[in-house]
Amino acid sequence: MYLIERSQLVPARLEETFRFFEDPHNLAKITPDWLRLEIVKTDPPPVHAGYEIEYRIRWLGLSRRWHTLITEYEPGCRFVDVQTREPYRFWRHEHSFESVSEQTLMRDRVEYELPFGVLGQIAHRLVVARQLRQLFDHRAAKVSKLFAK
Repeated sequence: MYLIERSQLVPARLEETFRFFEDPHNLAKITPDWLRLEIVKTDPPPVHAGYEIEYRIRWLGLSRRWHTLITEYEPGCRFVDVQTREPYRFWRHEHSFESVSEQTLMRDRVEYELPFGVLGQIAHRLVVARQLRQLFDHRAAKVSKLFAK
């Protein structure tokens, strides 16, 4: 099992920040172009525990579908999405938000596991860990630009 933890101070109020991140259609705005993220299908709004999202991504030249489910949802505070189908063996992403004066402290905690045993471990060392770091670095930079005052 692997772990990514990130935090970022977003220069916007909690309500605005949470509203942006709970909308799955905003994910494409903060995802690197090389992933070619596309929303295929979502449940109708509003987001809630049990809300399903289906994405299409392009990874290593292959188009992949990725299904996620919001398993926990606390409006204005946190939500958790878990992968229900591909490409990871396990994926759990907790998004939490805390008001800090006129800004928002946003935290991400991602627990994940790759398929294919030893081959998955090698792929993680050679490619996946680096790409996930790049993805979260890109996301932090985009969030800073989008919320710049």
